[in-house]
Amino acid sequence: MKKIEAVIRKSKFEDVKEALNKAGIDWFSYWDITGLGKSTEEQTVRGQVFQSNYIHRRMLSIVVRDINLDKTLDAILDSAWTGETGDGKIFIYDIQDSIRIRNRESGPEALFNKE
Repeated sequence: MKKIEAVIRKSKFEDVKEALNKAGIDWFSYWDITGLGKSTEEQTVRGQVFQSNYIHRRMLSIVVRDINLDKTLDAILDSAWTGETGDGKIFIYDIQDSIRIRNRESGPEALFNKE
């Protein structure tokens, strides 16, 4: 099993969500994050434009079985891409185990509903 953490543009979230759904990934966690980077981001507040080193992005956390890794990565890469600086990053981790709390089922089978 693998854990994928993807940092993407907030403006691409709906595209990524739809692509993941089409790839069969129907559950993941996400949250808004703010980071610091080399690039600046232009923001408009009350009609005034200013540059900021703070970069607002969305972080996705997805755990998949090994057989679903490539199609999940392809879905994110294809749908989050703009070709511009700041498209994001993807990090991949090995997962030792997963356990479904409801019935204590463990392993890759705990990641999806069979019902």
